[in-house]
Amino acid sequence: MLQTRRAALNKPPKPTKKQTKRASSDSASKPIARIVAENRKARHKFEILDSLECGVILQGSEVKSLRNGKCQLDEAYGRVKGDNVFLVGCDIAEYPQATLWNHEPKRQRKLLVHRQEFLKFVGRAKEKGLTLVPLRMYFNERGIAKCELALCKGRKMHDKREKLKKDDAQRDIQRASRRNR
Repeated sequence: MLQTRRAALNKPPKPTKKQTKRASSDSASKPIARIVAENRKARHKFEILDSLECGVILQGSEVKSLRNGKCQLDEAYGRVKGDNVFLVGCDIAEYPQATLWNHEPKRQRKLLVHRQEFLKFVGRAKEKGLTLVPLRMYFNERGIAKCELALCKGRKMHDKREKLKKDDAQRDIQRASRRNR
């Protein structure tokens, strides 16, 4: 009898609980990564050859401080020690509510990298003149702290000037194209 009423009204049957959960998760927009700190000077000072996403081993007070956006990557760099990569010079400010259990702001932090990526990255990092520089620190969609580490080559002063000229010319071209629309 129920089926005949629905057929008469031309309505589809109500979805089950599993179907509604699936439909709501599909239609909901995925959360995006939240950037905590970015090393803008790195793109000016260095030529970026390759980048790699790394996990970071943090203490509880460091995570709280990162969520407040208290991180500086300006003087930070990556260092390879044995089979591990460490983030050196990254300043994560102390979390005021942690009191006794606070962390040391400029301690070395171990980075988590897959073995194959580590071997590929470190082999190139040992070449003359290449440096490991953190580009940004962020929380991914799942809320896990990540660091984007880049393999960089230092720029000379004339290289920086050439890059600035190219960027200015590109900006002028984009402005002109917007005006002509």
